[in-house]
Amino acid sequence: MKPASKNYTPIYFLASLGCGGLSVSFFMYLMFMVEHKGLPMPTFDLLYPQLTGGAVPIQAMIVVALAGIIFFAILHYRYLTWNIVQYRAFCKTPEAAAMRSSHKAVSFMAVPLTYSMSVNVAFVLGAVFVPKLWTIIEYLLPFAMIAFLLIGIYALKLFLGYFTDFIIQGNYDYAQNNNLSQLLGIFAFAMVSVGLAAPTAMSHLKLTAGLGFLFSTFFFVVALGLAFIKIVLGMSSIFQNGIDKESSASLWIGIPIITLMGISAVRLMHGLDHNFDTSSTHTSYLILTGAFLSLQLMFGLVGYKAMKRLNYFDEYVSGTVISPGSLALICPGVALFVFGQFFLHHGLVSNGILTQFSVVYFLLQIPLVYLQYVTIKTMFRLNKKLFLKS
Repeated sequence: MKPASKNYTPIYFLASLGCGGLSVSFFMYLMFMVEHKGLPMPTFDLLYPQLTGGAVPIQAMIVVALAGIIFFAILHYRYLTWNIVQYRAFCKTPEAAAMRSSHKAVSFMAVPLTYSMSVNVAFVLGAVFVPKLWTIIEYLLPFAMIAFLLIGIYALKLFLGYFTDFIIQGNYDYAQNNNLSQLLGIFAFAMVSVGLAAPTAMSHLKLTAGLGFLFSTFFFVVALGLAFIKIVLGMSSIFQNGIDKESSASLWIGIPIITLMGISAVRLMHGLDHNFDTSSTHTSYLILTGAFLSLQLMFGLVGYKAMKRLNYFDEYVSGTVISPGSLALICPGVALFVFGQFFLHHGLVSNGILTQFSVVYFLLQIPLVYLQYVTIKTMFRLNKKLFLKS
């Protein structure tokens, strides 16, 4: 696999991130289409009876979903392993030192971002393939929380290193930051937040749920506050200098950030309901998911229009131009598909606006499934260009 370490950038971690996201996206079919009363997510012990004795359409869906989970999980860990090897070699080079002292230092945030996804993928694999795992879930959730906390601390260390340089030295280059790439750090914090929110939604122990709530809220607020700063700075530079063509894919980075923050909010609300005697209504989820999805669609439309006019897709996706930054196109597709499922089920189905498995339900699934297909197709095309061509 190429490139050699001298051409390496931590942005290549996004290849692993995208594959991990696609693995989780196939889990969404199981999450919302297989009944799992009494449990926050489907497990092996619920799936196996459906797979061996359920209705044929459900069996087919489970087989496809499990195959997708396994396939993209393998790709995720394959690209992760390759990246770790390349990254360790890269960190010893003068290029890495120069990157750390420039506005490109944000590229290093792709590392904790991807590590967080690895924990999520491992959690999904354990849930759907390990029998009786849920009987010891209360023992596992603290370890998952510790893993996300360690990744979060690592992300904070990286972020504070270059962010305080901007504050002390005042060397933020607006002309070179005419894009939204600086949101990569916020992306990482949002990923940590959604991971830490899982124990809040899944645990029945108040201590575990409470700690998860507090830690998740910390990274949620950090991501939210910094997103405001970075979007203002990025858009100010864009309006002054125009969007940098090669980095124009960063216009879509808001989509996965919104998905992660939306899922964090849903998980935190669930956790409060289950463990702290609050009562979030289904209407609350409709408002939340509808508002977040609307914001995602706006990011999507603006980004698509800009990239189309810049001829970005023809050159950086279909064409011969090679740019690691093009890997940023995968996560928005995954994120919009995932949050579309949350809106469909938590927003519409739970409020009685839509009947699950009705004709209209499947019609609304068509654009989401097509989006997933296009995202997979784009991922293979980019990975072939970036990793397989000599």
